[in-house]
Amino acid sequence: MLGRTASSLFWMSRYQERAQNTAKLLQAAYRTAMVTHAGQADGENWRFALASSGSEFGFTEKVGELTPRGVISYMVFDKTNPSSVRVCLETARNNARAVRTGITAELWEAINTTWIEFADVNPQSITQEKLPDFLAWISQRSHLFRGALLNTILRDDGYYFSQLGNFVERAENTARILDTQYWVLLPDNDVAGGASGERYQWIVILRALSGLRSYRFAYQDAKLKAGNIATFLILRDEMPRSLAHCYNWIDDTVEDLGEFYGSVQPSLEMGSQIWKDLKSTNMDAIYNNGLHEFLTDFIGRNNAFAHQLSIDYNFA
Repeated sequence: MLGRTASSLFWMSRYQERAQNTAKLLQAAYRTAMVTHAGQADGENWRFALASSGSEFGFTEKVGELTPRGVISYMVFDKTNPSSVRVCLETARNNARAVRTGITAELWEAINTTWIEFADVNPQSITQEKLPDFLAWISQRSHLFRGALLNTILRDDGYYFSQLGNFVERAENTARILDTQYWVLLPDNDVAGGASGERYQWIVILRALSGLRSYRFAYQDAKLKAGNIATFLILRDEMPRSLAHCYNWIDDTVEDLGEFYGSVQPSLEMGSQIWKDLKSTNMDAIYNNGLHEFLTDFIGRNNAFAHQLSIDYNFA
């Protein structure tokens, strides 16, 4: 496969995943903004969405004042924000178009129709009252893309590069969200019982990662605890957005990719090593070495893996 084809498939999936992640952050921010929480500064939930998506600096430089309308506009429609839903959907579509003959009709239809319908939306028409339905539509379209990918694409190198793009992006999103509020996930909060503001933040984190209901299934007492939440989102492989789940998929995919080409490149070894390290650790070790330090190191290793992949397979 040509390097530019591998690159297009990788970034097609990565940007599609990023669009959904941005929508989920805004859904969590909107929902929690509807309820007053003791100890929470005005706009803190919207600031959380900006920081977790890596958009806070750009927003401050371009918009400045923190308002719900400003955040929604910047994170959904702004053409200069590389993490806005608009930019993500357009870039995913452009990458898919570059490999149009190498993907199925169902997958192209899912991507192309989403972009056409999104481009027809007037940003001024998306009021705060209409925002939940609009964000739900974005998320549903991302599920449609993912379903078309999993159910129609041939299991060859194109599929493997698409999978890697999806889970590299998902892993970064989860790690960034956790690192943005890492202090509320420290074990001292369990000893103290968790202040009301901390419990509120736990809910925001779980909602942003579609994990609130799943958490209650995983922990039968249904009580929110900092240590359990951190374990759930970092080390529990059955949680679809946990770091462990992402790198379990990546480990399987790099193994398949190595077998497909008959050689193991350095990036494939890097991906497997990250998964091995996640499997061999536990939350006590992570806390002892520092949760923030663990998350920043993970983000760095995840980015290094993606960069090395682009070198090994000649991404254009």
